[in-house]
Amino acid sequence: MSVEMIQPILSEKEFVITEVVSSKILGFWLYLMSDCVVFATLFVAFAVLSPHTAGGAKGSEIFNLRYVLIQTFCLLSSTFTCGLSMVARNKGNHQVIFWLSITVLLGGVFLGLEMTEFSILIMEGSGPGRSAFLSAFFSLVGTHGLHVTVGLLWMMIMIYQIFKKGLTQNTQLRLFLLSLFWHFLDIIWIFVFSIVYLMGSLP
Repeated sequence: MSVEMIQPILSEKEFVITEVVSSKILGFWLYLMSDCVVFATLFVAFAVLSPHTAGGAKGSEIFNLRYVLIQTFCLLSSTFTCGLSMVARNKGNHQVIFWLSITVLLGGVFLGLEMTEFSILIMEGSGPGRSAFLSAFFSLVGTHGLHVTVGLLWMMIMIYQIFKKGLTQNTQLRLFLLSLFWHFLDIIWIFVFSIVYLMGSLP
Protein backbone atom coordinates (compact mmCIF):
# COMPACT_ATOMS: atom_id res chain seq x y z
CA MET A 1 0.00 0.00 0.00
CA SER A 2 1.49 3.35 -1.05
CA VAL A 3 1.43 6.62 0.86
CA GLU A 4 -0.95 8.00 -1.80
CA MET A 5 -3.45 5.26 -0.96
CA ILE A 6 -3.12 5.86 2.78
CA GLN A 7 -3.29 9.66 2.59
CA PRO A 8 -7.07 9.98 2.00
CA ILE A 9 -7.70 7.96 5.14
CA LEU A 10 -5.47 10.09 7.31
CA SER A 11 -6.11 13.53 5.80
CA GLU A 12 -9.56 14.14 7.31
CA LYS A 13 -9.75 17.00 9.82
CA GLU A 14 -6.66 18.57 8.22
CA PHE A 15 -4.50 15.59 9.14
CA VAL A 16 -1.52 16.13 6.82
CA ILE A 17 0.91 13.27 6.24
CA THR A 18 4.45 14.46 6.90
CA GLU A 19 7.66 12.67 6.11
CA VAL A 20 7.88 11.57 9.75
CA VAL A 21 4.41 10.06 9.65
CA SER A 22 5.17 8.36 6.34
CA SER A 23 8.34 6.84 7.78
CA LYS A 24 6.38 5.52 10.77
CA ILE A 25 3.86 3.86 8.48
CA LEU A 26 6.66 2.37 6.38
CA GLY A 27 8.40 1.16 9.52
CA PHE A 28 5.21 -0.52 10.70
CA TRP A 29 4.78 -2.27 7.36
CA LEU A 30 8.35 -3.55 7.69
CA TYR A 31 7.48 -4.86 11.15
CA LEU A 32 4.41 -6.65 9.77
CA MET A 33 6.54 -8.24 7.05
CA SER A 34 9.02 -9.46 9.65
CA ASP A 35 6.10 -10.87 11.62
CA CYS A 36 4.99 -12.68 8.46
CA VAL A 37 8.38 -14.38 8.39
CA VAL A 38 7.94 -15.47 12.02
CA PHE A 39 4.52 -16.96 11.36
CA ALA A 40 5.68 -18.55 8.10
CA THR A 41 8.44 -20.29 10.05
CA LEU A 42 5.92 -21.54 12.61
CA PHE A 43 3.60 -22.80 9.86
CA VAL A 44 6.46 -24.68 8.20
CA ALA A 45 7.47 -26.18 11.55
CA PHE A 46 3.89 -27.27 12.15
CA ALA A 47 3.64 -28.85 8.69
CA VAL A 48 6.88 -30.78 9.24
CA LEU A 49 6.13 -31.87 12.81
CA SER A 50 2.38 -32.55 12.58
CA PRO A 51 2.82 -36.25 11.65
CA HIS A 52 5.03 -36.83 14.71
CA THR A 53 2.49 -37.52 17.44
CA ALA A 54 4.74 -39.91 19.43
CA GLY A 55 1.79 -42.23 19.92
CA GLY A 56 -0.32 -39.40 21.33
CA ALA A 57 -3.47 -37.76 20.07
CA LYS A 58 -3.79 -36.49 16.51
CA GLY A 59 -5.52 -33.29 15.51
CA SER A 60 -8.66 -35.12 14.44
CA GLU A 61 -8.93 -36.54 17.97
CA ILE A 62 -8.50 -33.34 19.97
CA PHE A 63 -9.80 -30.48 17.81
CA ASN A 64 -13.38 -29.31 18.36
CA LEU A 65 -14.35 -27.48 15.16
CA ARG A 66 -17.57 -26.07 16.61
CA TYR A 67 -15.56 -24.49 19.40
CA VAL A 68 -13.01 -23.10 16.94
CA LEU A 69 -15.78 -21.76 14.71
CA ILE A 70 -17.02 -19.64 17.61
CA GLN A 71 -13.48 -18.31 18.07
CA THR A 72 -13.27 -17.53 14.37
CA PHE A 73 -16.62 -15.75 14.40
CA CYS A 74 -15.51 -13.59 17.33
CA LEU A 75 -12.22 -12.61 15.71
CA LEU A 76 -13.75 -11.90 12.29
CA SER A 77 -16.47 -9.83 13.95
CA SER A 78 -13.85 -7.91 15.94
CA THR A 79 -12.05 -7.06 12.71
CA PHE A 80 -15.30 -5.69 11.32
CA THR A 81 -15.92 -3.54 14.41
CA CYS A 82 -12.31 -2.36 14.33
CA GLY A 83 -12.93 -1.17 10.77
CA LEU A 84 -16.08 0.59 11.95
CA SER A 85 -13.99 2.49 14.51
CA MET A 86 -11.94 3.90 11.61
CA VAL A 87 -15.08 4.87 9.71
CA ALA A 88 -16.58 6.46 12.83
CA ARG A 89 -13.80 9.05 13.16
CA ASN A 90 -15.99 11.59 11.38
CA LYS A 91 -18.76 11.04 13.93
CA GLY A 92 -16.75 11.97 17.00
CA ASN A 93 -14.69 10.44 19.78
CA HIS A 94 -17.55 8.56 21.43
CA GLN A 95 -18.34 6.55 18.30
CA VAL A 96 -14.70 5.52 17.92
CA ILE A 97 -14.48 4.55 21.59
CA PHE A 98 -17.72 2.57 21.32
CA TRP A 99 -16.54 0.45 18.40
CA LEU A 100 -13.09 -0.05 19.89
CA SER A 101 -14.73 -1.23 23.12
CA ILE A 102 -16.83 -3.76 21.17
CA THR A 103 -13.64 -4.91 19.45
CA VAL A 104 -11.92 -5.39 22.81
CA LEU A 105 -14.90 -7.39 24.05
CA LEU A 106 -14.93 -9.70 21.03
CA GLY A 107 -11.14 -10.07 21.11
CA GLY A 108 -11.32 -10.88 24.82
CA VAL A 109 -13.90 -13.61 24.16
CA PHE A 110 -11.66 -15.05 21.45
CA LEU A 111 -8.66 -15.05 23.77
CA GLY A 112 -10.68 -16.56 26.61
CA LEU A 113 -11.87 -19.40 24.38
CA GLU A 114 -8.31 -20.06 23.22
CA MET A 115 -7.01 -20.20 26.79
CA THR A 116 -9.86 -22.55 27.70
CA GLU A 117 -8.95 -24.81 24.78
CA PHE A 118 -5.31 -24.89 25.90
CA SER A 119 -6.32 -25.66 29.49
CA ILE A 120 -8.55 -28.56 28.42
CA LEU A 121 -5.84 -30.05 26.22
CA ILE A 122 -3.24 -29.83 28.99
CA MET A 123 -5.63 -31.35 31.53
CA GLU A 124 -6.28 -34.24 29.13
CA GLY A 125 -2.56 -34.94 28.85
CA SER A 126 -2.13 -33.30 25.44
CA GLY A 127 0.19 -30.51 26.51
CA PRO A 128 3.05 -29.08 24.43
CA GLY A 129 5.54 -31.55 25.89
CA ARG A 130 3.54 -34.61 24.81
CA SER A 131 4.71 -34.71 21.19
CA ALA A 132 6.39 -32.70 18.45
CA PHE A 133 2.97 -32.16 16.85
CA LEU A 134 1.50 -30.65 20.01
CA SER A 135 4.62 -28.58 20.61
CA ALA A 136 4.31 -27.07 17.12
CA PHE A 137 0.56 -26.55 17.62
CA PHE A 138 0.94 -24.72 20.92
CA SER A 139 3.82 -22.62 19.53
CA LEU A 140 1.90 -21.48 16.46
CA VAL A 141 -1.51 -20.87 18.03
CA GLY A 142 0.05 -19.51 21.22
CA THR A 143 2.15 -16.99 19.29
CA HIS A 144 -0.98 -15.75 17.55
CA GLY A 145 -2.73 -15.54 20.91
CA LEU A 146 0.17 -13.52 22.30
CA HIS A 147 -0.19 -11.07 19.43
CA VAL A 148 -3.93 -10.79 20.11
CA THR A 149 -3.12 -10.01 23.76
CA VAL A 150 -0.74 -7.24 22.68
CA GLY A 151 -3.40 -5.92 20.30
CA LEU A 152 -6.02 -5.82 23.05
CA LEU A 153 -3.67 -3.95 25.39
CA TRP A 154 -2.85 -1.52 22.61
CA MET A 155 -6.57 -1.05 21.95
CA MET A 156 -7.33 -0.27 25.59
CA ILE A 157 -4.52 2.29 25.63
CA MET A 158 -5.99 3.82 22.48
CA ILE A 159 -9.43 4.08 24.10
CA TYR A 160 -7.87 5.92 27.04
CA GLN A 161 -5.88 8.26 24.79
CA ILE A 162 -8.88 9.12 22.62
CA PHE A 163 -11.00 9.70 25.71
CA LYS A 164 -8.37 12.03 27.17
CA LYS A 165 -6.94 13.75 24.09
CA GLY A 166 -9.50 13.22 21.35
CA LEU A 167 -8.69 12.41 17.73
CA THR A 168 -5.42 14.29 17.38
CA GLN A 169 -2.90 13.73 14.61
CA ASN A 170 -1.00 11.25 16.78
CA THR A 171 -4.05 9.30 17.94
CA GLN A 172 -5.36 9.02 14.37
CA LEU A 173 -2.03 7.65 13.21
CA ARG A 174 -1.93 5.15 16.08
CA LEU A 175 -5.50 4.13 15.38
CA PHE A 176 -4.61 3.51 11.75
CA LEU A 177 -1.58 1.39 12.69
CA LEU A 178 -3.67 -0.51 15.23
CA SER A 179 -6.23 -1.26 12.53
CA LEU A 180 -3.48 -2.61 10.27
CA PHE A 181 -2.18 -4.81 13.08
CA TRP A 182 -5.61 -6.18 13.94
CA HIS A 183 -6.43 -6.98 10.32
CA PHE A 184 -3.06 -8.70 10.02
CA LEU A 185 -3.93 -10.95 12.98
CA ASP A 186 -7.25 -11.75 11.34
CA ILE A 187 -5.51 -12.89 8.15
CA ILE A 188 -3.05 -15.02 10.12
CA TRP A 189 -5.94 -16.64 12.00
CA ILE A 190 -7.66 -17.57 8.72
CA PHE A 191 -4.51 -19.51 7.81
CA VAL A 192 -4.38 -21.06 11.30
CA PHE A 193 -8.02 -22.11 11.07
CA SER A 194 -7.63 -23.54 7.57
CA ILE A 195 -4.27 -25.27 7.92
CA VAL A 196 -4.17 -26.26 11.57
CA TYR A 197 -7.79 -26.94 12.45
CA LEU A 198 -9.58 -27.82 9.20
CA MET A 199 -6.78 -29.86 7.64
CA GLY A 200 -5.77 -31.20 11.05
CA SER A 201 -9.27 -32.51 11.66
CA LEU A 202 -9.15 -34.74 8.60
CA PRO A 203 -8.86 -38.44 9.51
